[in-house]
Amino acid sequence: MVQPARERAQFVLFATGVLLGLVAEQVVMFSVPLLIFQDTENISVLGISFALEWLPGLLAFPFAGLIADRDGGPRLFSRVNAGRAIVLVLVLTVCATLPSATVPALMAGAVFMSLLMAPIRLSVEKAVLLLAKGEKVARTQSLVQNMELLAMAVGPALAVLGSAYIGKLWLLCVAAALCAVAALCWLPLPRGERQLNPGSVAKTVGELRLGWSLLIHNRPVVLLVSINFSINLAFATALSVNAAVVTDIFKAPESSFALLNTLNLMLVPTLLKRFEVKALGVFGFVLLSTSLLGLASAPSFVLYTVAYVAALMGVAYFNVYNRTQRVKVIPSSHLGKVMGPFYLLNTLSYPIGGLLIAFLGNSLGPQLLVGILAVLLALYGLVVLPLTIRGFNSAIAALEQERLLADVQGG
Repeated sequence: MVQPARERAQFVLFATGVLLGLVAEQVVMFSVPLLIFQDTENISVLGISFALEWLPGLLAFPFAGLIADRDGGPRLFSRVNAGRAIVLVLVLTVCATLPSATVPALMAGAVFMSLLMAPIRLSVEKAVLLLAKGEKVARTQSLVQNMELLAMAVGPALAVLGSAYIGKLWLLCVAAALCAVAALCWLPLPRGERQLNPGSVAKTVGELRLGWSLLIHNRPVVLLVSINFSINLAFATALSVNAAVVTDIFKAPESSFALLNTLNLMLVPTLLKRFEVKALGVFGFVLLSTSLLGLASAPSFVLYTVAYVAALMGVAYFNVYNRTQRVKVIPSSHLGKVMGPFYLLNTLSYPIGGLLIAFLGNSLGPQLLVGILAVLLALYGLVVLPLTIRGFNSAIAALEQERLLADVQGG
């Protein structure tokens, strides 16, 4: 009885830490674009800030994967979340004492937050395999996904309330407190095996090369990366201009910006219990592509809201397929090494989307640009998604056959 109770307590702390860290990100995502647009009233600046926010993460992800493999997960998560809290407090201090430096301070803070996000993501990937074994892995991955969905609802709602009572700028203090508590939640979790002597520079380069090699030679994962990149490019472009579209084009109140994120995704846990994960992935991709076209053509805020909520749901559904399948075909001992390049390639779409907005947002208009990317995404997925599904089916079946053969020989 003691062991199950302890395991439940660990999962509660694990889920709470993940949730609070994600809610902090959502609060920052609400406040920073509005503060920048409020100060500049320029869509191009929004695009540039979005690109700058994600560029450092491109360099950080492969190294974060190595650190996660060497550290085990929970220790890294706590330390990096504490670092995020410090960064947010410093940005808040600069903005409050030097209002003229608000935009540069927010952009600089976004750069550091991007760098620190990489080890957070990889530490969660490692902690899942540390806490869960066998059939529990899929359930734990689902738990992480549910925390992401919950954060998308709780974070913006909290931001709306905080913005009304303390102002958008002081939401950074709220996010810092959430990061600090998230760090504390993971302190009691079991630590993975830690490599105290990581080795020479040559060894580090060799491990980085191994991660890229394992990724490149894993065909279904490569196809999945390409689809994720396409999804992120189209959806990130929509996200980067969302504050401007809602508050400037539709003249809706700032609270509506958060409402878009709050009115979403409550059906996902129910659907996960009733449909095969592959079917959810296909449905999510189709729903996302269709919804992005709706965002591009919406003539009113009401229709834009419906399309935005549907797009979020599409991303969530596809991510369930994404998370569940990739861990089945990546060796657990090298998960961080492979997921580092995986996240790097996915994240590359974010600065590209920001630069597209910076250079084309004013001339084409943000909605038209999103529409063009939505059409390209749908055409690409029509060809590549079936290949990805077949590739994973074949790879998983081959691994199962290898395990059965090993069991027979071992017996």
